[in-house]
Amino acid sequence: MFHVVIAEDDFRVAQIHEEFLAKEKNMQLTGKASTAKETLQLLEDHSIDLLLLDVYMPDELGTELLHQIREQHPRVDIIMITAATDKEFLEKSINYGVQDYLIKPVTIEQFQESLARYQKKKKMLQSTDEVNKDILEQVFGSGSPPKKQERPSLPTGIDFRTLEKIKTILTQENEGITSEKAGEKIGASRTTARRYLEYLVGINEASVEQVYGIVGRPERRYYSNE
Repeated sequence: MFHVVIAEDDFRVAQIHEEFLAKEKNMQLTGKASTAKETLQLLEDHSIDLLLLDVYMPDELGTELLHQIREQHPRVDIIMITAATDKEFLEKSINYGVQDYLIKPVTIEQFQESLARYQKKKKMLQSTDEVNKDILEQVFGSGSPPKKQERPSLPTGIDFRTLEKIKTILTQENEGITSEKAGEKIGASRTTARRYLEYLVGINEASVEQVYGIVGRPERRYYSNE
């Protein structure tokens, strides 16, 4: 269990981050601070693993606390969450070894991804007494970039990008879509759209049914199988 302090002077933002944090199974909120003084007091009174620190505090900049925190509480990890976009704040945060730097407004997805990276790194370091190349690559991100997945071979007349557009449209249309409407959405003819839709039906990624329009003319409506 990681014990966390939220240092944020805007109570509405602090509440949002508290709600985000509540969704994390291994994270427990120890307290919230709205000033730099309150932040230091919480760190003094409790055993804290992670500090979510804003830059703009009413009594002192969050970045000005970094030196004092590192001297008095060297084992506390820090993630900056701030509206500050000045490069000097980022550079100072990096120099003091912050784990991450998030720019407000922070979505729940960004929040969760940041905490997931933090937890993965901590658990990995806690699970070993010796470091190796693999651990260093994961901690410092110096590993080789992941290999790009090879695109599957497609039949003549089927373009990968257009196919992806058609697949995206299908997943968005819960009530199905005709080839005419699909063509309009991708800026192509009905014939072109139908070729892609029929291809997806053929590989079982889509299904089709015959329906009757307002004037009684039958039309084919396509649905995603995902």
